[in-house]
Amino acid sequence: MSKFNPHHDISMFKGARPQTFAKAKSLRRKMTKAEIVLWEELKTKKLNNLKFRRQHPIHHFIADFYCHELSLIIEIDGGYHNNKEQREYDIQREKLLKFQDVRIIRFTNEEVLNNIEKIKQQILIEAERIEKQTP
Repeated sequence: MSKFNPHHDISMFKGARPQTFAKAKSLRRKMTKAEIVLWEELKTKKLNNLKFRRQHPIHHFIADFYCHELSLIIEIDGGYHNNKEQREYDIQREKLLKFQDVRIIRFTNEEVLNNIEKIKQQILIEAERIEKQTP
């Protein structure tokens, strides 16, 4: 964890506003096929006993999946993440979340749909790396 910062929020939601919670609830009702596939592998602590939340409000964003214990966001990117504006938005979003000591790993829809076992292994590797870095 970084040096004390009065603007650093250690809560699970990092100051998310009520409208962000409402949007997250709506997104949980209309998850993509890739999100559904990954959620089946993450829910109820199926993956290494890690608790993940889906469509989780954090700051003024909504993470596809979030593990508070590891401060880890998993994002599943569709094709629209390839356009220039979305890439720039994603970069700024990541900077804000990294300031809050949140780590982000990204996968494409195709990666999740075509090789879920590889995705699970990559998540476990990242979890192990984070656990080794945490005092």
